[in-house]
Amino acid sequence: MPTARCAACRRSFRVRPQVRAQRYCSAPACQCVRRKRWQSAKRRTDPDYHENQARAQEAWRDRHPDYWRTYRKTHDAYTRDNRDKQARRDQSRRLAKMDVSTANIPVVSGRYRLSPAPGNDLAKSDACTVELTVLSRG
Repeated sequence: MPTARCAACRRSFRVRPQVRAQRYCSAPACQCVRRKRWQSAKRRTDPDYHENQARAQEAWRDRHPDYWRTYRKTHDAYTRDNRDKQARRDQSRRLAKMDVSTANIPVVSGRYRLSPAPGNDLAKSDACTVELTVLSRG
């Protein structure tokens, strides 16, 4: 019987003659990897399948509205780890919002000229970096 190397665990296994081009061994963990990879590829290449999966997930969320809230309350380690990871992600990328100012000076009432400023590296497409020039103070 011919053998092959499993695409998930990399161990050698005997290929079943009934399964053409078998790439995964029969270990449950490897079969889980096989199904996840198939599903991921199917979602990328089949818009109908992708849409159906999205509808099924939305229906499940509608039937279980408190699932994640309850899960976080009962799994402290998960919650802590998730918050730590999010804090690292936030530090590693620049977050940009239209309604957030990083200036530590209060903006007083008055007339200003808005001029485009260099360094427009914001993530939002409907935001821009500007320079404020005081024309008169109110």
